[in-house]
Amino acid sequence: MKTSDHKKQTILAALNQGTFISGQELGEQLGISRAAIAKHITALQDMGVDIFRVNGRGYKLNYSLPLINQNKLNSLWQQQFHTDCPIEYHAIVDSTNSELMRRLQSDLNMASGHVLVAEMQQAGRGRRGRTWQSPFGANLYYSYYWMFDAGMQAAMGLSIAVGLAVYDALKVLYGINVELKWPNDIYLNQHKLAGILVELEGQVEGPCHLVIGIGLNICMPESASKHIDQAWTDLQTHIGSIDKNQLAVQLTHSLSERLVQYKESGLKEMVSQWNRLNAFKGELVTLSTGQRQWCGICEGIDAQGGILLRQDGELKAFYGGEVSLRKVTS
Repeated sequence: MKTSDHKKQTILAALNQGTFISGQELGEQLGISRAAIAKHITALQDMGVDIFRVNGRGYKLNYSLPLINQNKLNSLWQQQFHTDCPIEYHAIVDSTNSELMRRLQSDLNMASGHVLVAEMQQAGRGRRGRTWQSPFGANLYYSYYWMFDAGMQAAMGLSIAVGLAVYDALKVLYGINVELKWPNDIYLNQHKLAGILVELEGQVEGPCHLVIGIGLNICMPESASKHIDQAWTDLQTHIGSIDKNQLAVQLTHSLSERLVQYKESGLKEMVSQWNRLNAFKGELVTLSTGQRQWCGICEGIDAQGGILLRQDGELKAFYGGEVSLRKVTS
């Protein structure tokens, strides 16, 4: 970790105690000047951290941040599963998916199940080339590497399994029931809570490498919402305080279990459950690509993970790619 990043994290940890702390106190902790502290504070504000200052009292966070701690990740994992923790933490990356994809170029022996989480993405990516809003400390930015022997063609329905894994983790930890929107979104109370980005590299029918990215809103600041083009929500709004370390551990476990299930039986045991959680069940929707658009009643997914639309009494299946599914609003 860069020295400057370490100093920013130390400042954030101090501010995250919930009380005012002066620039002088922070400077004494870090062995740097008050002017240097002010520069780090400005840099954190530029990253989207909501810090304010009151003369005579010092700095304070407008709200607490659910920060990740590598030692806590390790401890939680070992307590539950008695093995070495597969989760690697970074403060800032360009994109957790991009970082793992780069690793594949130099380390083809990377262990399947390796996870990378970060506090901030400087170039977070969503589907269809969109930017994924990734303010520092606010949300969970998560990527999971998986080696799949059956090939890219057999991985076609993988986002279905990943969506169910997110459902599993949130149900276990918080007792909430999210809904799933084909092909890659998680909804809560008809607002987007999380998104999935699966990237593949390898052979059509031979071994392939998959990087499964998940961005999950935890305490998204309003300042970031102006860049989001659809209704959204975050966990803190519904649950209150969130331990992001616990969430990353449970998500990794739930995802590992769903991937084993997918490897053994594909979507056979998942289709009916996904259809019960379908956010657009029975709704009039439009499905769009860059060139064409279809309209119909959303009937769920088929055995291969394709979306089923009923048009003029006929059921038609559509599969993944650069597609967008939206509900028709009056």
